[in-house]
Amino acid sequence: MKALLEAGAHFGHQTRRWDPRMRPFIFTQRNGIHIIDLQQTVRRLDEAAEWVADAVANGGTILFVGTKKQAQETIETEAARCGMPFVNNRWLGGTLTNFQTIQGRIDHLVRLEDSMARGEYLRHSKKEALKIEEETIRLNRHFGGIKEMTRLPAALFIVDPTMEYIAVAEANRMGIPIVAMSDTNSNPNLIDYPIPSNDDAIRAVRLVTGRIADAVIEGRTRGEYGGDGEEFEFAEGQTSYTATPDELLPGEAPAEAAPAGE
Repeated sequence: MKALLEAGAHFGHQTRRWDPRMRPFIFTQRNGIHIIDLQQTVRRLDEAAEWVADAVANGGTILFVGTKKQAQETIETEAARCGMPFVNNRWLGGTLTNFQTIQGRIDHLVRLEDSMARGEYLRHSKKEALKIEEETIRLNRHFGGIKEMTRLPAALFIVDPTMEYIAVAEANRMGIPIVAMSDTNSNPNLIDYPIPSNDDAIRAVRLVTGRIADAVIEGRTRGEYGGDGEEFEFAEGQTSYTATPDELLPGEAPAEAAPAGE
């Protein structure tokens, strides 16, 4: 809560720019500004992070979305850190609802990049090569963050769902859960896991997005090592345990001794 307070996550919008459905998350108002209840922010952030970790542990992908200037760099950095796809330039309509067409454009981008890597564009005239290069840059601007996303994501993490209303509408239509930083001007009823927070402060965006990225990394670790691990009960008075290389696992039968001479 201290970190959220220092990041300015408690500052909402002006009282005249609010959505009454955010009333349960508002603590008070001061100087014409709504103040968000950070106790609920902490609780909702923990719940969202735990759900994200479970979704990733089960093999799901989280698509990070944030195209506003304050969020672009953080979205790209944190998504790259946890190995998840992202959209930080512009949400193209149909990214979820017309996913097959989007995949076709991504495939086209990959083919262009492969041909450029092999030097095939050198066969074209200088003008044609420049045109191909410009198209590659343009496609990368739109699809660079989702090139590795070969199927629909398990969930979306969105910074400012009011601005990303098209992404919210597509996710709701496709039945894809949404985790989002919801400021006082957003509609929490459209979000499965709303995190009440200032979505304009760069430090607040970085803090919350980093927590979600940490949850993704935790979930991936759970998936690789089989959930939360096997429970083990210590004997009375025992506080530690050391296994030996020859020790059998629970339920494992001892190996039969090999006949002499073999």
